[in-house]
Amino acid sequence: MKKQRLIMRTFILAILVAAVGYTLYANFMKDHKQRVEVGSQAPDFLLTDMQGNKHQLSEYKGKGVFLNFWGTWCPPCKKEMPYINNQYQQFKDQGVQVLSVDIQESELAVNQFAERFKLDFPIMIDKDKEVMTVYGVDKLPATFLIDKNGKVVKYFTGELTENMVREFMEKIKP
Repeated sequence: MKKQRLIMRTFILAILVAAVGYTLYANFMKDHKQRVEVGSQAPDFLLTDMQGNKHQLSEYKGKGVFLNFWGTWCPPCKKEMPYINNQYQQFKDQGVQVLSVDIQESELAVNQFAERFKLDFPIMIDKDKEVMTVYGVDKLPATFLIDKNGKVVKYFTGELTENMVREFMEKIKP
C-alpha cells in the first residue's frame, strides 16, 4: 500500500514539475517573441477599414505611417485615441498617415468606439491576429513609426501623450 502511494505521489509531483516548467518556458519565450525590428522593412499587409476601403501598407510609400495596434477594452488606448486623432488632423496634409488596427473585436464595438471619439483616420480590424502576429505585438497599445521608405524607425508600447504623438508624427513626416 505504501509503495502504491509513493508511486502515485511521485507521478503527481512529476506532472506538477512539468507544468511549472512549461509555464516558465512559455512566459520566457513570450517575452522573446520576434518583433519587427527598428531599421528593418515594415511587413506589408492588406486590411479593410470600417468603410470597406482596402489599405495596403506598401501603397503608402512616400508617406510616414503611424501604425497603431489597440483594443476598445484597453484603458490606455481610450486615452491616447483623441491625441492621435488631433495630431492626425495637423499632420495628414504633411504626408503622415495613421493606420489604426483593432485586434479581434466586433465591427459594432469598433464603430461605436470610433463614433464616440469622433475618429477620422482609417480603422481596421485584424480579425485573425495575422498582422499583430507578423509585427510581434504582444501588449496594447503598440505603435510602429514607419518612414516614407517603408522602414520601421521606432516601436513604442504603452500609452502615448499628445506631445509624444506630435513628436512621433514629426519624426516620420517626409
